[in-house]
Amino acid sequence: MSFPSAPVAPPQYPVERPQNGLGTAGFVLGLIGLLFAPIPIIGVVAWPLVILGLVFSLIGYGRGRSGRATNKGLALAGAILSVIGLLICILWVAAFGKAASDVNKEANQVVTISYDAGGTAKDATVMYSTFSTTGSSDGQEDVTLPWHKDVRTNGLGKTGMLTVTAGADGGTVTCKVTVNGVVAKTASATGTFASATCDNF
Repeated sequence: MSFPSAPVAPPQYPVERPQNGLGTAGFVLGLIGLLFAPIPIIGVVAWPLVILGLVFSLIGYGRGRSGRATNKGLALAGAILSVIGLLICILWVAAFGKAASDVNKEANQVVTISYDAGGTAKDATVMYSTFSTTGSSDGQEDVTLPWHKDVRTNGLGKTGMLTVTAGADGGTVTCKVTVNGVVAKTASATGTFASATCDNF
């Protein structure tokens, strides 16, 4: 007497668990990078964060679409945050580049600072000073009014100052400082040893 054989069970394969790590890591990196990106200087660390966040988020999103991960939405959010952070970083680079260009242009620009003294004083003393990051110059002269002097200078912080002082006989003294033809300041004073001071600070 024979007995029927028991049915053979099909082989059991281990079920692959969803892998959510990359999508989550991308979201976290993108969020941190976005928080750091708008902060001057500190925002430099945002560059690697948002780039890695974008890469991980896109890989995680791809896994989610293929069913190998369950956090497709989180990965997509991470990609969006990373892109926004990356755009902010790029804007900062552009802003710093323009600022550096402006500073360089200002430093190389040559300006003419003109000093003028006038008035009714029979004798006067003029003192003038010119300052910039490339150097400075000054002078003092006993003059008969009117008096004029041009000084060419370059560098950052190009400024000039003129003081006109009346002599013992008194009278009126005036001063004027002009930068590239544009009057920066005028002043006047009257009396014995009276002083008028002008500058373009």
